[in-house]
Amino acid sequence: MKDFPIPVVSLDALSARVGPNSQPAEDDGFDYLSLPSGMPTFDLPRMPESTDPAATAAAIAALQAVLDALRGWRFGDGANPLFDLSALPAEALAVVNEALGQGEVSAIVHGSPQTHIQETVFTGLWRVQTVDDGGRVLTDTLEAGAIPAAVPAAAGSAPRPATDRALPPLIDGVMNAQPVLHELFAAAHAHRPGDPAHVVNLSLLPMTPSDLAWLSAALGDGPATVLSRGYGNCRITATAMAATWRVQYFNNDDKLILDTIEVTDVPDVALAAAEDFADSLLRLGEWVATLREGLENEAPDV
Repeated sequence: MKDFPIPVVSLDALSARVGPNSQPAEDDGFDYLSLPSGMPTFDLPRMPESTDPAATAAAIAALQAVLDALRGWRFGDGANPLFDLSALPAEALAVVNEALGQGEVSAIVHGSPQTHIQETVFTGLWRVQTVDDGGRVLTDTLEAGAIPAAVPAAAGSAPRPATDRALPPLIDGVMNAQPVLHELFAAAHAHRPGDPAHVVNLSLLPMTPSDLAWLSAALGDGPATVLSRGYGNCRITATAMAATWRVQYFNNDDKLILDTIEVTDVPDVALAAAEDFADSLLRLGEWVATLREGLENEAPDV
């Protein structure tokens, strides 16, 4: 599990808050933004309700094949392993859907076709479907990895910022957005795959509402959006600039508590960790064994 990046308060700022005459004489109803509450825990998917033993057996065989292949793969090495689910009969696919459940991270990669991504309850194991304009599923795969390859590929395909790039007209109230944008331009232009993230924390900068609006317009809308619900809500949106993401954290009341822009392949908060994936393989193995035991118990006595 990745740490939640709470903004750091400087010592000078802290001293100002606790120095002489800094505290009210009596409670004046101070109100603060609550942090996200509740730690994410693993919940077993519900037991599939299929009454067709053949469908359950086919689903178990498919999940066992995935498990066997992943046990021989080192997390993060080479391309993400893919497992095609489109050939499964509908009833067997329904059992697989229930067995895998839905995890904390989902994403959409825009385009034609669109790519819909949903992490399963087994961290690092993702359901990836491409969908045409009419909503028909074209491909249906299970993908293992830190994040499905479609997400960094889409963000990396955006253009690098040109020095003569046209910017939106300035609006009243813009004060600090321009230097922030030029910093992001330089970072995005210099970024190469695998480089450490360059993070600009907008929450700690003196940004006016006009600054934020103009900066958003200048960065533009990109091809991918990721939502992580593991600790509060985190919305991660690709901009129209290569490898540049808006990352916004919200508390349980849906109030924005941290607003950053990251120049990186994909922000860390969206990525599955290797240790969590290793745990997922253990849990998936236990779950497949449970499904198999349930199927055997339902078999009629001979």
